[in-house]
Amino acid sequence: MGDTFAITRTSRKILAQFLDDYSLEQLNTIPPGFKNNLIWNIAHIVVVQQMLVYNLSGLPMMVSREMVDAYKRGAKPERDVTQTEVDEIRQLLTATIDQTERDFANGIFKNYTEFTTMTGFNLKTAEEAMAFNYYHEAVHTGVMMSIRKFL
Repeated sequence: MGDTFAITRTSRKILAQFLDDYSLEQLNTIPPGFKNNLIWNIAHIVVVQQMLVYNLSGLPMMVSREMVDAYKRGAKPERDVTQTEVDEIRQLLTATIDQTERDFANGIFKNYTEFTTMTGFNLKTAEEAMAFNYYHEAVHTGVMMSIRKFL
């Protein structure tokens, strides 16, 4: 799984660069024609990885129920996030992957509830969920690249 985590870490560095390059106001801006903003996409990526890998394995997630509710599929920004929330999301970008890598190394992913994504990927294991996560993060990074053109 080393390649899986190397790719995910590179993806997360790209996402963190958005946090460095854009102001809090820009991170919270929803351009016309879009349903969400930069910070929502980043937090959504963190939440979905946790839901796909941990929740479907029957294990506790590193994100709160409130965060899941705010950033799960179908949610949309209801308010501007604060700098404190941005800082927490930044920390979770790395911490969640560090912990996931340790947990895979320690073999904690024993069970998995099979899940078919809305794009039709059928996930049967936590390993498959991490592989699908590449695709999911890339889709949202592409959306973010579109959003930034309007900031």
